Amino acid sequence: MNTTQLAGRQGVTRRSIVGAALAAVPLAAVAGPAWAGTPVARKVPASAGARLTLPAPTGPHPVGTVRLHLVDRSRPDVIAGPGRFRELMATVWYPARDVGRHPLAPWMPDGAFKAFVTDAGLGELASAGPLTAGRLGAPVRRTGRRLPVVVFSHGAHSHEGDHTIVVQELASHGYAVVTLAHQYDTYTEFPDGRIAVPLDDSQAPTYPGDFAADLRFAVDCVEQLAAGCNPDVGRSRLPAGLLGSLDPRRVGALGWSKGGTATACAMLADGRIRAGLSLDAPMQMQPPLAGDLHRPFMTMSAEFARATHPAAAAFWSQLRGWRLDIRAEGAAHISYGDNEALFPQVAKRLGWSEQQLQRVIGTLDPDQAVKIQQAYPRAFFDEHLRHRPGHLLDGPSPAFPAVTFLP
Repeated sequence: MNTTQLAGRQGVTRRSIVGAALAAVPLAAVAGPAWAGTPVARKVPASAGARLTLPAPTGPHPVGTVRLHLVDRSRPDVIAGPGRFRELMATVWYPARDVGRHPLAPWMPDGAFKAFVTDAGLGELASAGPLTAGRLGAPVRRTGRRLPVVVFSHGAHSHEGDHTIVVQELASHGYAVVTLAHQYDTYTEFPDGRIAVPLDDSQAPTYPGDFAADLRFAVDCVEQLAAGCNPDVGRSRLPAGLLGSLDPRRVGALGWSKGGTATACAMLADGRIRAGLSLDAPMQMQPPLAGDLHRPFMTMSAEFARATHPAAAAFWSQLRGWRLDIRAEGAAHISYGDNEALFPQVAKRLGWSEQQLQRVIGTLDPDQAVKIQQAYPRAFFDEHLRHRPGHLLDGPSPAFPAVTFLP
């Protein structure tokens, strides 16, 4: 199997902004600056080869999923060489039916997962990649109305599955979600067996604006699927019912860290994205984000709070429509993703102390963190894509005592 380095300049990440803070890479966080010089206990029990697990989604529908190989022929790729164009892997998640004979999808392709944990210094977990709730190729549940869509952008040097808890939660409640593996800044695997791993910053500069262009291309692909066209370059077979099932008039965007900055950038540039949600994004770009945004935007803050990060505050001041900023007390940069479910399991297997674990995921209770990331994004998109307002976004909730609404 070939390995191709396909990731790039982190642009704005926790490494580049706050240096000694945690790395903006989910499982690789233990290899980042926060762990420099800290011995990590490794008892590695016999169960280390058993798969890690993710919490099940709470929605009424089983979840289906399919991977797509996409090429944006409007964007020549000078890094790949003459005649080459921007190449991406993507995954569509959706409410499904008749899932029994369809296998569970992995959190990451096996080859990509092995590269990911090996780079993090956790090679002993190479066979422990979790499974998701998604059923590969299951038929789409059709109800007579098209599905609202959310496109997802991961963080720097990360991967499209790093917020699967949020993604499959939305799908189980009736959304289609398109996750992207941003070329030159990701771990993924292509249909021909190539495994993508991050490039050095100097080899393939990839910025939030590049991620934003990928998000806009993903919306193009949503429009193709809605029109009955298959955007996969190999014309791979799509699940029954997927063509014509997506609603291109109800599209939102979601991103973490660098992907959250890209979400803001894409919304400023593309009116097709009706609502945006950022998970602890620094909002730093060159040139800076500019222009007023009159569509709904929500931020879930942790370390990149407006009070301490001028770029985040400047973007907030440009929001002229519905807006909301919440923060979970004790949250770390990676707290609104799968790490809150996975790292406690890793810590138990490798004999980390509670203090070592908290240096990675923060002091927010992991079970509460999972419930927060399941509830708040869905409430936001329910209100602004489905016009189903609830009360969760109105103010503090006794069900989530750690969540503060920031003025």
